[in-house]
Amino acid sequence: MSDVSRHDALIDALGAELTPVRRLLPPWVRTVGWLAVVAIVAAMMLSHYGAETMLRRWHAAPDLGVAALGAVLTAITASLAAFALAVPGRSSKWVWLPVPSALLWIGASGMGCLRAHIPGMHVLDMHGANDCLIFIISLSVPLSGLLIWLLRRACPLRPVLTAVVVGLASASASACLLEIIHNVDAAASDLLMHALAVAIVIGVNALMGGRLLSRA
Repeated sequence: MSDVSRHDALIDALGAELTPVRRLLPPWVRTVGWLAVVAIVAAMMLSHYGAETMLRRWHAAPDLGVAALGAVLTAITASLAAFALAVPGRSSKWVWLPVPSALLWIGASGMGCLRAHIPGMHVLDMHGANDCLIFIISLSVPLSGLLIWLLRRACPLRPVLTAVVVGLASASASACLLEIIHNVDAAASDLLMHALAVAIVIGVNALMGGRLLSRA
């Protein structure tokens, strides 16, 4: 048998053992899929609680509506950044995509502590604000788990950085859903608990999510 024939036979033998790999959908398509799950949860909550309280709160304090918009945009851009970062060869600069909307979210939330109190709207103390902490963390767990599961097939080369963005996406999405039932005015205690919840979610994702993604 000639060398060419042996090489062809070897190539055929190796090719026969290969397992076909299903091509990943584009990051934006997978982002829409994850956001659709968030939207379904929002629709279920709205059908149960309604939107009147939320809209009345935003009307009385437009800065709260701006903060909610910032959280929505952060959830969208952070999830897109996570899916993009998980693809080998994509630039790490994707991590900066959610930064402008996150600054809008943080800035508008902080403005609520500077303006006058909205008449007739309750202000949470530290004990009441714990409920916000529990809500955001509890909802972020399944949202983060779903994102990590969707990202594992992409074999991210920067697992910890990707997991940090996953935490930001999940925490901001949870904060958006909290708006539906959050019938309170902005206060330092409320803002502190929100910030603590987001920090915990991002930190746990960096620790646990990074390990899970690195094993993909």
